[in-house]
Amino acid sequence: MRRARHKTLNCLPGCPVESTLALIDGKWKGIILYFLMDGTMRFNGIRKRMPQVTQRMLTNQLRELEADGLIIRVVYPEVPPRVEYSLSARGRSLEPIIQALKAWGEANLQNAPLVEEAA
Repeated sequence: MRRARHKTLNCLPGCPVESTLALIDGKWKGIILYFLMDGTMRFNGIRKRMPQVTQRMLTNQLRELEADGLIIRVVYPEVPPRVEYSLSARGRSLEPIIQALKAWGEANLQNAPLVEEAA
């Protein structure tokens, strides 16, 4: 198993929030975790549900989630290789948080102005 990206997650009060956000930081990690809550998926299945993400970015985000112990990557010895991703027990423990983020978004972002991306 790879070493976690974060050397230490123990710090001052309020830091547990920072530590949690550090594990799911990035534009795509929360979305990946949300899709994997439905069950095991292959790379292309995830990519089809996230057409805005590049293949490289998705690969990097999946690697980081795996390194942090939030997802499990299984490679099957087939030709061509089949790779499946699923939530680990640690990743599954984030389900209430991801669901709460979804509920908050549904309740608060319906009439929010769209933010234009900087060019």
